[in-house]
Amino acid sequence: MAKLTTQEIIDAIKEMKILEVKELVDAMKEEFGVDPSAVAVAAAPVGGAEAEESASKTVVLKDCGATKIAVIKVIREATGLGLVEAKAIADNGGNVKENVPTAEAEELKAKLEEAGATVELA
Repeated sequence: MAKLTTQEIIDAIKEMKILEVKELVDAMKEEFGVDPSAVAVAAAPVGGAEAEESASKTVVLKDCGATKIAVIKVIREATGLGLVEAKAIADNGGNVKENVPTAEAEELKAKLEEAGATVELA
């Protein structure tokens, strides 16, 4: 079997649905005994939680408004979620995307508001 490059692996992961990525992470934890989130915390830049908190935001959908289909399209585009998962967020509200850079969070918030949703950044 040919060895995959790092970029080939990343490209393959980009094509996966969120549930497939979760299954991959779980399998990696099982196979290698390493929690990727623990590695990310250990490699976090000096500055602590305050610096991390100000550098990333969570986009929270409060209400999808009257144009649910447009909001679902934006959610799917931004997250890569399937139709069922994106519709569940539109129906029930909740976190659309977590721990994203502030600029990206503000851009997503603007797109969702343009589609008719009520959104906040946390």
